[in-house]
Amino acid sequence: MDPGRPAARRDDDVIARCRSLLEPALREAVSELQPWGARMASFALGWPDVGDGADPVTPGNSGNGGKILRPAIAMLSAEAVGGTAEQALPGAVAVELVHAFSLVHDDIIDRDERRRHRDALWKAYGVGPAVLAGDSLLALAVSRLSGRGEAMRHLSAALTELVRGQTADMTFETRPWTGPEEVTVAEYTRMASGKTGSLLAAAAAVGTALGGAPALSDRMWEMGLDLGIAFQIADDVLGIWGDPRVTGKPV
Repeated sequence: MDPGRPAARRDDDVIARCRSLLEPALREAVSELQPWGARMASFALGWPDVGDGADPVTPGNSGNGGKILRPAIAMLSAEAVGGTAEQALPGAVAVELVHAFSLVHDDIIDRDERRRHRDALWKAYGVGPAVLAGDSLLALAVSRLSGRGEAMRHLSAALTELVRGQTADMTFETRPWTGPEEVTVAEYTRMASGKTGSLLAAAAAVGTALGGAPALSDRMWEMGLDLGIAFQIADDVLGIWGDPRVTGKPV
């Protein structure tokens, strides 16, 4: 790329390239679900609107598919160790599906009614169907890395840490703001490491492993953890002071 071009434009090009590889593979995965489940999964991924009659897996029906940060990290990590983005696609799809699953369940837990500038999945389809759709997304994610030992190890670790972090986040809600029982910085950091850092860590580690350098995957995991903590801090700041018209979710 031209080093004289603005950094934001170069970043947009990278994301666009990753998205062009990811979306067909993601749609192929979702098409394996039962049709109603596929429609809910597609809605959770930001594709069709509720009740618009659109086929959830047709080309051109991309909707608002999110920032694809985690899949991009997986593909770029593969390239960083000498592999190709295509080699990392199963991992990229898996981490995006896990991310979507976590958001579906997170919205139910928090009773958040908005996601990606429209109704959250549970608000559009009901709590029961949304739970089932989230489970379907998780099952699809695991199936993408079945038989890929090192990559699957990292995804499994991320799932364990993600649930641990989410659980800690819920318990913090009953803790006082001040005093000896207040949430400490260290506790918050551990929570952010699990809730957000673990999946970013898995994206980097899985991409590295699939890219042909499994010996480096643990080091890339650590990098992803640090990135995830920073990401969660920024997200929490937006959760308090952000503009819902920009973020697509309530403060």
